[in-house]
Amino acid sequence: MQTLLLALGLILFLLGLLTGLATRAVKNPRMGLASHLQGMTNGPFLIVIGLLWPHLHLAQVWQVATVALLAYGAYANWLATQLAAIWGAGRQFAPGAAGVHVASAAKEGVVNFLLVSLAPATIAATIILIVGVLA
Repeated sequence: MQTLLLALGLILFLLGLLTGLATRAVKNPRMGLASHLQGMTNGPFLIVIGLLWPHLHLAQVWQVATVALLAYGAYANWLATQLAAIWGAGRQFAPGAAGVHVASAAKEGVVNFLLVSLAPATIAATIILIVGVLA
């Protein structure tokens, strides 16, 4: 699990770097910057959790669940903001970054689903991590 988290963190960090290079090429550069920042912060977050991993005391099922929740939350955050940048979506949950851009209902729905679903996943994973560190 530790190696997986380290690899996922490095890949997401790389995606953040590449996203930063493409911010001028998307429909909404401000949302592109948000996507860049998601990769640049969530990638190292996964790396830090990977480094913390040997200090956790969790059953195997909780380890798998935690990695899945963390990976989903981190990558969904990057993907939601990247899609919003490309499509010009995100008005409901990121109006400051979306600005005047509005996408089709389906595209807005995809972005909204990702943004709404990543928060509980990340919160649940963080609670499990706290329990695992304290156990």
